[in-house]
Amino acid sequence: MSGEKEVSAVETIPGSGNWKLTIRREAAGITILRAATCDARARLPETLYGLPVTALGDHALSPTAASAEGEDLLVTCGTGTDPGTWSNRDLEDLTLPRSLERVGDYALMNCGGLRTLRLHDGIGQWGGGVLMNCRRLAAFHLTRVGEQGDTLAWFADELPWELDVTVEETDGTVFRLLFPEYREVYEENCPAHHFDYNIFGAGYPYHHSFRRKRLDLRTYDELWSGFLGMEHDEDCAVRLAFWRLRYPVELTPRAEGQYLSYLRAHAGEAAVWLVGERDMPGLAFLLRTAEPDREALSAACALARESGVSEALALLLEQQRDAAPRGLDKTFDL
Repeated sequence: MSGEKEVSAVETIPGSGNWKLTIRREAAGITILRAATCDARARLPETLYGLPVTALGDHALSPTAASAEGEDLLVTCGTGTDPGTWSNRDLEDLTLPRSLERVGDYALMNCGGLRTLRLHDGIGQWGGGVLMNCRRLAAFHLTRVGEQGDTLAWFADELPWELDVTVEETDGTVFRLLFPEYREVYEENCPAHHFDYNIFGAGYPYHHSFRRKRLDLRTYDELWSGFLGMEHDEDCAVRLAFWRLRYPVELTPRAEGQYLSYLRAHAGEAAVWLVGERDMPGLAFLLRTAEPDREALSAACALARESGVSEALALLLEQQRDAAPRGLDKTFDL
């Protein structure tokens, strides 16, 4: 006998995506210690070996993390992807397991391509630096699994840039919110020998519109007038007003009137945005609700023609026809 340690083959199991995993089996479930994918859009497994995936370890998905001691496992959907291309640096859209309860320190650090995170509201423990250097991450799809948790409050406090959040309630109700950007800056005050702390941007109150870490939509809506009174991004304001009207969960008549007034005044910008997004249901809603004028419709029509979005063009031309002054219609007496 040579005395050398025998190297066993990595177990391979089928799945809906491609993952190279290092795991640890525990009484409560599976902890994923390391995970790397070759997919731009990926979903971590819900279960492994009949056990729920309950935790992500420290540095679990970080592309720069060292290897970890545990069971190695290959999950594949049979696409035949070259293992050499597997790197979370190219991961753009990630879905976390519904059974997940804990996320370790720096779990997603340096996932610089990540733009969208899909998760549930039952994760009870978040480590430090989980999203360090995830500067493109701005879209969240949050699913409630019971009473409202504090996941959204954690993200809003952790990330100061603009966040686009879609929430699905336990009864299937869906709503969408924007949390505008703000910046925290420490500036050196030499005469006083200290640093001054300053906040720039109108988004800070939105990121903290929570009571005991629970989202308060009335508090959120009450910030609107103050938001418009400060330096703000008008495109962000258009989208914020649109989403509150499009999904009016807990929207008071007063707040509805304020958002509608703004959206009507900026219906042209909203129409151009929705054509660019190819959001036909949203565009139809805008045309019914804000009734853009002929100039706004013409600009949106021009974009739809240039972009080849025929369905949007048809909607806009129909709206133009319906908005035409009836006094210009030709009539003939026989």
